[in-house]
Amino acid sequence: MRRLRRSRRRCGQARSLKEPPTLLLRKQGTALARSDGGTTNNGPNGGSEKRCERASSVSRDGETPKPVIAVSTVVPARAAPVPAAVPEVSAPHDRQTLLAVLQFLRQSNLREAEEALRREARLLEEAVAGSGAPGEADGTGAEAASALLSRVTASAPGPAAPDPPSTGASGVVTVSGSASGTAAPGKVGSVAVEDQPDVSAVLSAYNQQGDPAMYEEYYSGLKHFIECSLDCHRAELSQLFYPLFVHMYLELVYNQHENEAKSFFEKFHGDQECYYQDDLRVLSSLTKKEHMKGNETMLDFRTSKFVLRISRDSYQLLKRHLQEKQNNQIWNIVQEHLYIDIFDGMPRSKQQIDAMVGSLAGEAKREANKSKVFFGLLKEPEIEVPLDDEDEEGENEEGKPKKKKPKKDSIGSKSKKQDPNAPPQNRIPLPELKDSDKLDKIMNMKETTKRVRLGPDCLPSICFYTFLNAYQGLTAVDVTDDSSLIAGGFADSTVRVWSVTPKKLRSVKQAADLSLIDKESDDVLERIMDEKTASELKILYGHSGPVYGASFSPDRNYLLSSSEDGTVRLWSLQTFTCLVGYKGHNYPVWDTQFSPYGYYFVSGGHDRVARLWATDHYQPLRIFAGHLADVNCTRFHPNSNYVATGSADRTVRLWDVLNGNCVRIFTGHKGPIHSLTFSPNGRFLATGATDGRVLLWDIGHGLMVGELKGHTDTVCSLRFSRDGEILASGSMDNTVRLWDAIKAFEDLETDDFTTATGHINLPENSQELLLGTYMTKSTPVVHLHFTRRNLVLAAGAYSPQ
Repeated sequence: MRRLRRSRRRCGQARSLKEPPTLLLRKQGTALARSDGGTTNNGPNGGSEKRCERASSVSRDGETPKPVIAVSTVVPARAAPVPAAVPEVSAPHDRQTLLAVLQFLRQSNLREAEEALRREARLLEEAVAGSGAPGEADGTGAEAASALLSRVTASAPGPAAPDPPSTGASGVVTVSGSASGTAAPGKVGSVAVEDQPDVSAVLSAYNQQGDPAMYEEYYSGLKHFIECSLDCHRAELSQLFYPLFVHMYLELVYNQHENEAKSFFEKFHGDQECYYQDDLRVLSSLTKKEHMKGNETMLDFRTSKFVLRISRDSYQLLKRHLQEKQNNQIWNIVQEHLYIDIFDGMPRSKQQIDAMVGSLAGEAKREANKSKVFFGLLKEPEIEVPLDDEDEEGENEEGKPKKKKPKKDSIGSKSKKQDPNAPPQNRIPLPELKDSDKLDKIMNMKETTKRVRLGPDCLPSICFYTFLNAYQGLTAVDVTDDSSLIAGGFADSTVRVWSVTPKKLRSVKQAADLSLIDKESDDVLERIMDEKTASELKILYGHSGPVYGASFSPDRNYLLSSSEDGTVRLWSLQTFTCLVGYKGHNYPVWDTQFSPYGYYFVSGGHDRVARLWATDHYQPLRIFAGHLADVNCTRFHPNSNYVATGSADRTVRLWDVLNGNCVRIFTGHKGPIHSLTFSPNGRFLATGATDGRVLLWDIGHGLMVGELKGHTDTVCSLRFSRDGEILASGSMDNTVRLWDAIKAFEDLETDDFTTATGHINLPENSQELLLGTYMTKSTPVVHLHFTRRNLVLAAGAYSPQ
């Protein structure tokens, strides 16, 4: 049984704004000209967007740590083989130990594990209940107990080489081991975790008795072997360097061999891949045993097995080497801390490996990406679309009949055809369409008929909204689906909503005035609005910390905002007041987003989990737990059945809304992930991170299918065009880049081999896919939006140099 303790502290309050932020609009005539959103502000009052690395500013001391208990159950049938040399232990002592283990499992209410253990040892129920003297066991029971304990306890390796674990039919090596490689067998039953600090129980695996002076020799020997191996195996085996280096260093520190640990770190830290430098910087600060307690990075590394994907040939080569050299110290680490995912086929190249590795816990297990995912779109409801008189009269006489046909085809084709990959229509309960929703869909359909068809030869125009006087306080932006409103979240705890059309924002009249209105009149919706409150800007007060996320509801009646104060607030855009404060996160909430159908929304924060909510429930409906670091961004799938989350642990996860399960884990980014977007057809996902790369994923097959290089800083925003032909990316490097999404996805080959091995050959074609780069003078791009007619809207805060 292991316990994990985490401690955090909240972010400090950001300083308030000196002047109210204002919104400056600059429009581009064509896409071929540069988008220059910040060029007109030459005065000292320019602002700057708060950098995307939000989680790094949160320090984590000063609060009462919350212990999290991870219970490890022992399943004898899957226990890993132990080294060949196992010293004999007396049967009475074995029986006493086994009884202690069973008693502990019973106290922990782990009935299944207890039954499995009892069946394996063939012990009688009354003997266990009586907890009799060790000598009462008969020879058969003692022999069985001795055989069982030799499988579930670890003993000091003898001079003989260990037997590496065998591979099952699935090609996955289960390298489970005991909590301590050198603990005496009798110690298993006397784990008095209640009397020890929680973190100590987690760290006890580092209580090794190996010669500290030999660690450098062990590591150097393995390094020499890998560097001298054939080129086809070298790249795969080199993946061992980083996890072995970390665990060997932590082992030395935990056993208080500080000088040896320092020498080991200085000698070998330069050999690690560049994308692990941030983790190594944290590791270098752990120089004493006391430092290890409470350090989240170290605890995460210790409690989650590092996943390595290696071909069978490369694994056999490693196994033979460890047998010949009798390198038990390294094999113990492989057993306890690594999960080796073996595949049949050719070893992967350095390029293929580099594209997939980089997360805190290595690559994703292939099994994690084999679940069925309904990535298709739901059938749209059939709505009659009447043609306005002015639409008919506005056309040429000869064009009248021709214009009606494509309108009906383009609108009806999507609603009548059922996507074979779509989930059942009633898989999750969705809100019914109101009359206002139907009217909005009709307007949307009419706009669709006037949409510009984009492509390499027809790029969109870009309209840039620049926030001035924000004083580095702009922390979130969102735009309504119809592009009529824009909202900004700020470090002074306010949310500001602007109208970007001539129509001003108005609040509903007071109750006394509403009683005088004729409710049967045709223009009742206009009459209930108070003209005295009309203005271009509304300010929403309520949060007590910087606002890091904002999201409009599809019907434009509500706005969500998430804040450092740990709450998500729902605002009415009819009264511009706060309706609900959702409290579930204990730490800053970095992002929130409405479902495409409304009603549901998702939030993610510093507490490493995402939560699914419904607007009429105070408590979350689902809690998506699994990330090892902050959840920085969230996004709903177009069919609303799945939620994608991007994390500072450098992974992207896809969660099933129905049951809360994680159905996809994507690894490959080398930095925290800050932007996500789904393609309109629901089949693909694009992700952006601090490494400046945009990665493309096939959701159905669970594979990375593209890599777009070009940005030189964090990618803060991604958005597909309405028809899915263009992907726009906005970055802290002050640029908007447009990519050819059709070409990126058209030549995919997801045959049986690539699906089985979990990797694909990525073409180096970023420059071919890049259609245009548009620079602002000094404005980081924090939000992108395609209008219904495929115009690009971009937003950011001016940052004076």
